[in-house]
Amino acid sequence: MQLRRPAIAYPTAFLPAANAVAKLGAALIVMLVAFLSRDPVTPAILLGGVGVAMILSGLRPADLVRLVGPLLVAATILGVLNALLAGTPVGSSPGADVDRGTIGLALGLRVAAIALGGSLALATMDPADLAAGLIGHLHVPDRLAIGALASLRLIPILGAEWRTIGLARRARGVDAGRNPVAALRLALGALVTLLVSAIRRATRLALAMDARGFDSRTTRTLARPPRMRPADWLLLAASGALGVAAVAVSMALGRWALIFG
Repeated sequence: MQLRRPAIAYPTAFLPAANAVAKLGAALIVMLVAFLSRDPVTPAILLGGVGVAMILSGLRPADLVRLVGPLLVAATILGVLNALLAGTPVGSSPGADVDRGTIGLALGLRVAAIALGGSLALATMDPADLAAGLIGHLHVPDRLAIGALASLRLIPILGAEWRTIGLARRARGVDAGRNPVAALRLALGALVTLLVSAIRRATRLALAMDARGFDSRTTRTLARPPRMRPADWLLLAASGALGVAAVAVSMALGRWALIFG
């Protein structure tokens, strides 16, 4: 389980150097279009755009594999299970299995597009820049922006705690071996332990932030005032154009379908 932010090999690459709010907006556009479309063509085109963003991410290939690999595996498993377990109506046509396969493929691609788009934006984003952008550009209340900053800062700590839980269980001789059922049971138990630890840590962090005056209503200044450059507007425009193009191509092929349709 990989919870830490990967190191950026090239901080001056296009995506790491982009404004945090621009990256967040671009990711939300991709995620929204993928969520609203239940056909396989639209998310497939979106994944192509996400692939181009990976090239511009400045991340090392090994870090990209660690970031993308588990998400792709989860999306594949979800799509396959949905295709296999989806019910077939009584008296359906011989092409019902093909339709179920299409539904499973569409779901897997949608989950992959949503997960990869959001994860790539967060992996190349400095939490402090995000908080400054939320306050400076979107005028989000300080408490919410600083809370988002603190939450992102806790992600590496949760990753370290997950590894500590695994090592502690291994030291006590708790091991699932090659039994997948036992491995799943142990993983669920570790998740509960991690959740309890995260709640306790969040409570202590909230009290510490209140003691340092983060709960005050005074207006705060920004150490690094954010600004939108032409490249940031280009990123937003490219993301919007990608979403429009994905829907347009899907409609031209007669495959586009709205999730609420």
